[in-house]
Amino acid sequence: MRVVSQKLRDSARGQACTLRLSGCGHDDGTVVLAHIPCGQKGMGMKGPDMIACFACDNCHSIIDGRRRGEYTDADLIRALAETQLIWIKQGLMRVPGVAA
Repeated sequence: MRVVSQKLRDSARGQACTLRLSGCGHDDGTVVLAHIPCGQKGMGMKGPDMIACFACDNCHSIIDGRRRGEYTDADLIRALAETQLIWIKQGLMRVPGVAA
């Protein structure tokens, strides 16, 4: 299923990087919604927008392979969880039974 949400993509504007890899720019104005590698990516393809995190240019370049750097699955899961909790708090993602 292809999930594209301009609201989720726009939600990265003004956020701090949730990846925080080595060399992270934190909140340097380059943060975008970065799709996490999840087996549904390929040349010209992206994973679903909800399987993503807020990433500065440095961290985004590392997970996309444009820049050298290391990360673990735990880094990706932590960043995904932090991003989704922000979306729940903002009302952009809903979980039945959980109040924003």
